[in-house]
Amino acid sequence: MHSATTVAEPRPTVADFHRVNRGGGLFSESVSQWLGAVFALVAQRLGLRPTALTITNLVLGLAASVTVVALADRVAAGTVPAWLVGLVALVGWQVAYALDCADGQLARVTGQGSAAGARVDVLCDVAAQIALVAALSATAVAQRPSTPTWLVATFAGTWMVNLVTSVMQSGPNAASMVTSTSLPVRLVKLVRDYGAVIFVAGLVLMLVPALVFWVVVAFTVVNGGFLLASIAFSARASL
Repeated sequence: MHSATTVAEPRPTVADFHRVNRGGGLFSESVSQWLGAVFALVAQRLGLRPTALTITNLVLGLAASVTVVALADRVAAGTVPAWLVGLVALVGWQVAYALDCADGQLARVTGQGSAAGARVDVLCDVAAQIALVAALSATAVAQRPSTPTWLVATFAGTWMVNLVTSVMQSGPNAASMVTSTSLPVRLVKLVRDYGAVIFVAGLVLMLVPALVFWVVVAFTVVNGGFLLASIAFSARASL
């Protein structure tokens, strides 16, 4: 008699996890999704579930943003070095976002996806981005006390356009206003690539925090303009 031998299934690699990523833009696909694939691989080897990565993403993102808010006035006064606070934000936000990329990759490769997990992911994204907006707003006001209240409110409101449109893009009715995938177009779209946006925000906080006011102005214009363009695009398609 011959004994049966069991062939072990090959273990997933970093490339396997990255292959199932959901994009996000040129920066996110080139940096954040690859780092997320490494995190997903480590989590798979440790037997962690995707939601564990989601919660870790939330904790790190909140910690970085709360640090910026708490020290905004001291940075403006020069009693706390801007580079240190900015570095905490830059690294914290980037690692948190990579973990956000990783949870979906882990779920898809290991078959652990669920409706409840997807809801937790979106809710944690909302919480983390509210904290990010609070951090940038607090810094803008601390650096420039004359910052109008209406600008901060509009910045906060239009920032969520990114998150809402990302959720809308994942459904069966998703559509893009600009379908070209050429490099020039992808470079222009970096203004809406979350990985690139938080990288720039972190750098400005670290190097020239006084310019955060103009970061707030710029993204208010970009996100507000995109919202209006999206409304026009969708309305035209519906007619």
